[in-house]
Amino acid sequence: MLPPTLSRRERGLLFTFALLALAALLGPALPAADVAIASVFADSRAWYGLPNAMDVLSNLPFALVGCWGLYRLHRIDRAHQQALAEFPLAPPANDPPDNTLDCAWLFFAGLIATAAGSAFFHLMPDASRLAADRAGMAVAFAGLIGIAVCERVSQRAGWPAAWFVLAGGLLAAEVFHESGNVLPWAIVQFGGMAVVLTLALATPMRGAVGLKLGWVIFFYVLAKGFELADEPIYEMTGQLISGHSLKHLAASLAGLPVLAALRKLDIGWRATLLRHNPDAAALTT
Repeated sequence: MLPPTLSRRERGLLFTFALLALAALLGPALPAADVAIASVFADSRAWYGLPNAMDVLSNLPFALVGCWGLYRLHRIDRAHQQALAEFPLAPPANDPPDNTLDCAWLFFAGLIATAAGSAFFHLMPDASRLAADRAGMAVAFAGLIGIAVCERVSQRAGWPAAWFVLAGGLLAAEVFHESGNVLPWAIVQFGGMAVVLTLALATPMRGAVGLKLGWVIFFYVLAKGFELADEPIYEMTGQLISGHSLKHLAASLAGLPVLAALRKLDIGWRATLLRHNPDAAALTT
């Protein structure tokens, strides 16, 4: 059996991933001088014995958005299974896009992993804990890029793209932990977001769920801005909150456009099911 022919966008994506992988493997080592030193964070206040309390607790929005997303996906999956049982002859075109939903499961699980890993790191910042922080982020990155690829390249390319980014992200975190070389991680993070930015400029594919990638990029850039202005924001707010704590909040908001797209998908799918099966009203509740 011959392998499927790749579309122009799929070939472009494959070429981009190959270039990023080569850069990570063959590029010069980039040491990170002081990323694991606690003093690089402006707010080190403890609260009821919890060290670096604000930088730890500000990870809660990641967990909340992640749980919200998993709940939404569970509802979609449960309704789909009920529909298959009640209306086995419904047109397959009515089905939600499986690869998009699989990548969304990975993304929201990654937000929860990010909350756990980042809180673990900020409790006592050091290099080994930073690897755990980045491992959680790698799961979220993988899910997000998988969804973006499903939206702008093809459904069949989304899941392999997610697994490629997940493997690359976890390997990059391990390389940093073992050698201190931050280049592979920088390529995963910034190269991955460059891919998302490029896909945001492309026309959505037919059947896309309508994820607003521009909003995802906006919250990412906002989070980076807060991170870079960690101490100035801390001083400007009268030491009320630091830029790094605000970074966590802004980054967690990147999950909201994905939630909005899933809600739109859920409503649209149920409406389509009702048009073909008027007796399916019970599934819309």
